[in-house]
Amino acid sequence: MIIDCHGHYTTAPAVHRSWRERQLGAYAAGVHPDPYRLPSDDDIAESLRDHQLRLAAQRGIDRTLFSPRASAMGHHRGDLAVSRAWAEANNDLIARVVELFPDDFAAVCQLPQTAGEPLAAAVAEVRRCAASGFVGLNLNPDPSGGAFSAPPLTDRYWYPLYEVMVELGMPAMVHVSASCNPALHATGGYYLAADTTVFMQLLEGDLFADFPDLRLVIPHGGGAVPYHWGRYRGLADTLSKPPLGEHLMRNVFFDTCVYHQPGIDLLVSVVDTDNILFGSEMVGAVRGVDPETGRGFDDTRRYVEAAPLSDEQRAAIYEGNARRVYPRLALSGS
Repeated sequence: MIIDCHGHYTTAPAVHRSWRERQLGAYAAGVHPDPYRLPSDDDIAESLRDHQLRLAAQRGIDRTLFSPRASAMGHHRGDLAVSRAWAEANNDLIARVVELFPDDFAAVCQLPQTAGEPLAAAVAEVRRCAASGFVGLNLNPDPSGGAFSAPPLTDRYWYPLYEVMVELGMPAMVHVSASCNPALHATGGYYLAADTTVFMQLLEGDLFADFPDLRLVIPHGGGAVPYHWGRYRGLADTLSKPPLGEHLMRNVFFDTCVYHQPGIDLLVSVVDTDNILFGSEMVGAVRGVDPETGRGFDDTRRYVEAAPLSDEQRAAIYEGNARRVYPRLALSGS
């Protein structure tokens, strides 16, 4: 079985996206938006049939951990009440997707987050979604949208969220949203910078001494981390931290959203196979066809197939590690 740990609903129906614009317009005008209504089942099915479902079938992906569109989380837009309503709308939509296609998707939720605000609403939303069968969550380490004004993920500000994550067995993919900083292109700069920055935050702290069962997935192959693995090993030594394998890598995992063969080969040669989950983020940041290969850039399975791995290592990347990191997959029938 192949489990894709990194899927977003980038093709959500237009009626869903238009409600968001009305919501933000109502916020700017100081009035309440009209109530959110789920798209019809036909609209949901149509939005997936020729996109995620078709590509997954072509590429042999059996199930996708599916969350709201990351760039549209928009935690820097509006206030906490706006963020809460938008998160609930997105998560209700994801829940309906899974109800319609239970064999193809498992649900991962968006959090209501606003820079400088407490995390009580996020904790409540995690509990609500867990009760509906969600298997994980997306955690934005920078809800400011590019100012990096939030405290590092090792700060006690985040501890109420970690406590409920551990209690419920809900890992987080650490994923920023859109960038409002013109110096940071969202998918080519901001995403990868945030991935790398978060790893260094974790290295500097001792988060997993307090939360030994907390699990965090850093997407996009871990940003620049595998390429600079020696730097981080050296920094751990300089900062009098344990070796990375003891300090972080019992709790931190990377996905395979790296869109060329040399990148995947580097990832699997540097990072232990037990710390790599298959992911594609297909129909996401890079949707084009590679002119050098004639295949989609985000067809990451072909890179994993061609990587120097044993059958056992490949099986762990495709399925075993996802089941270990996301234990609630067993509860969702997968």
